[in-house]
Amino acid sequence: MSLSTFGFVANWSPYLIYILLLVVIGYFYLIGSGRSLFKESEPVGTKEKAYFLSGIILLYIVKGSPIDLLGHIMFSVHMAQMAILLLLIPILLMKGIPWWVWEGMFRNQTFARLFNFVTKPLLALIVFSAFFSIYHIPMVLDQIKMSEALHTAVTFALFLTAFFMWWSVIDVTRNQKTLHGLKKIGFIIGSAVLITPACALIIFASNPMYATYTDADAWLKAMELCVPSETLSGLSLSGPELFSAMSAIEDQQLGGIIMKIIQELIYAVLLSRVFFAWYKNEQENADEITEQALRDLQTKA
Repeated sequence: MSLSTFGFVANWSPYLIYILLLVVIGYFYLIGSGRSLFKESEPVGTKEKAYFLSGIILLYIVKGSPIDLLGHIMFSVHMAQMAILLLLIPILLMKGIPWWVWEGMFRNQTFARLFNFVTKPLLALIVFSAFFSIYHIPMVLDQIKMSEALHTAVTFALFLTAFFMWWSVIDVTRNQKTLHGLKKIGFIIGSAVLITPACALIIFASNPMYATYTDADAWLKAMELCVPSETLSGLSLSGPELFSAMSAIEDQQLGGIIMKIIQELIYAVLLSRVFFAWYKNEQENADEITEQALRDLQTKA
């Protein structure tokens, strides 16, 4: 059966298109004539614009295109969505927003204090990892997917916690308090380790765990998140098996594998960039570090 059965709105989410278009218009106003609103500013380069637009396009693909609809039918697609939404899109958007916009927001002391608290490295890492793991508990995920309000709130909250976690790794402002060198490498490895149990549970489960991908009634209720109920009522659907040749357990295991592969690819790129930046800095400052060590030894002597 074709996805076109569910109609244009379910497949292409026109409301999200309008919202994201407004965001893009606001972004280009901000980096254009809106620069006068900021005490410090400078022209935004092509690379930053490309980062931001890539993040917006990916956001639409995973949450507004037929991929989103397919994510309610196949668990493997849902996991690919979540991996890109939480592990890649926040990084692209952060790097696309110019440093002087961040600095302007941090001039508000209340915002700065709150933001500095929620982005504390250990706190942000634990909160995101715990939230991610709890989200994938079968009973929890099924309840979330059967309530539009809950699904929207939880998805947004997960995205925010991912954003807060990445803040310790991605350098986006001139006065940003991020981790450096080996601490940043350890943070990335720690993040990879902490979300592995959730992926392992999904990959090695011997039975399908999620009712919203196996039980016809629960699945139809979950489909109301993106398909109007009147459209669903006019269709004769018995379950997601109509759209996939895979069994439920195969789809579930593939989902865990996809999540882990995407995570490993993103983390590998980040680790390589962080490591080489750290190594380059160490080499450039090797003489200074050696001289400082000798001075410290002489002082102690």
